[in-house]
Amino acid sequence: MRLDQISVSTFGQPRHDATDDFWWFDPTPMPRELELEPETLLALSDADMALGRLSGVGGMLQEPKLLMRPYAVREALASARIEGTQASLTQVFQAQASHARPHADVEEVSAHIRALEYGLELAAEQLDLNTLYKVHAMLMKSGRGKEPGRPRSVPVWLGSPTAKPQTAVFVPPIGDALERSLLDWEKFLTTPPRMPTLIKAALLHYQFLTIHPMLDGNGRLGRMLVLLYLRRENRISVPLLYVSPYFAARRREYYDRLQAVRERGEIQQWLQFFLTAVAAQAEDGVMRARRLLGLREKYRVELRGSRSRATDVVEALFTNPVITTSLIKKTLGVTSQGAMNLIRSLESRGWLEDIGTSGRGGARMWMASEVFSIISGDDEVNHGDFAG
Repeated sequence: MRLDQISVSTFGQPRHDATDDFWWFDPTPMPRELELEPETLLALSDADMALGRLSGVGGMLQEPKLLMRPYAVREALASARIEGTQASLTQVFQAQASHARPHADVEEVSAHIRALEYGLELAAEQLDLNTLYKVHAMLMKSGRGKEPGRPRSVPVWLGSPTAKPQTAVFVPPIGDALERSLLDWEKFLTTPPRMPTLIKAALLHYQFLTIHPMLDGNGRLGRMLVLLYLRRENRISVPLLYVSPYFAARRREYYDRLQAVRERGEIQQWLQFFLTAVAAQAEDGVMRARRLLGLREKYRVELRGSRSRATDVVEALFTNPVITTSLIKKTLGVTSQGAMNLIRSLESRGWLEDIGTSGRGGARMWMASEVFSIISGDDEVNHGDFAG
């Protein structure tokens, strides 16, 4: 880390490691009180109102799990893409519908989904460092992670693949400073807030990524933390808020805003960016929920009076718009022919389309394109790669 890049600010200062001759960043304790600029207060008001609308939609859901899974898939995929993982939304849904072993990038996204759902269960009871370590262990279960479930014991740095501590863009705290910063961060997390919840969430996310406590997976865990914290504080009735798609679409600005706090103490600008992300994604969540529920009701009305199990298949499509005969057999307890008859029935209505097989020797799959289109939005076109 170059000394001329970072000055002493309210949020930390550079320190020198004499043994290996490099500079690292020592964060100051997290602010327990923070004066907000008018622009930040306006962004906070917009985010609070949007989050309230999303929570209202979630509260009206008779079956919250109907939308939780597709929203979680979008979050996991976007968060992984920020870190350079190459996978498409179609591939992730196909992996969930099939028993075939997915390639490494898709498995990484699948592990993120499992970790997020596990984290939400844990956060309902408690949210602290131990909770996050458990979630991290689940996140890194795909086999590509390093030291799952425990804080790092060696320095890490951010920069190009060939960077060294001396040339890196940023070197997080090391040794005793790492331990001290983590303890302060946890105390801030678990103490009842003396500031608005969304402001605290933004600060928690910033400081977690600045401390960079794990050897790998810090970004994904830090973005997951936002949802876990808001759920723990009862700011959302159903976990339908996911900020990673916004950050993924503005990846460079996202990193620059975080780094500007470290380099120049520009916390208000980071808060405004974070709050804008919350507002935008909350509105996006409301829009997608209304469209999905509207489409579901349309399908239900058209199937009214039908004596087949087609309604049950339709319900499953809103959790995962990709389906196989094996999945229908397992879910509904019908025969292979019965499953195929149900698929043909929905195909004839134009609700399902054959998308072939996933990989050599893979199961034949069908997709509910209208459902998929609402879930993917602008993220994926013609079942292609995620564009955020």
